[in-house]
Amino acid sequence: MNQPNQPQQINLELGEKEAEGIYSNFVVISHSPAEFVFDFTRMLPGVPKAKVYARIIMTPQHAKSLLRALTENIEKFENQFGEIKMLGGDPGKPFGFQPPPSEKKES
Repeated sequence: MNQPNQPQQINLELGEKEAEGIYSNFVVISHSPAEFVFDFTRMLPGVPKAKVYARIIMTPQHAKSLLRALTENIEKFENQFGEIKMLGGDPGKPFGFQPPPSEKKES
């Protein structure tokens, strides 16, 4: 008899290319009423242009599920390895490689 709250086991197939993974240190997130779009890129010092290496599109409900799963996994990680320190000191200030400021057009 299946229990209603028992998680379903899913078998994942991981291809050789996908198993290599894609490194990203910058993500651009946009959304509409129907979807969230995540463009994963790499910012490199001295390079004003970043290539999108992966684009993930999901429904708002799946985006919120991703947020919950990521929050849960960060909590588990920090419980095991300690708090993840954010570089830069000022929590509102960006760190790492930043895109060049966009030029503001005057009206």
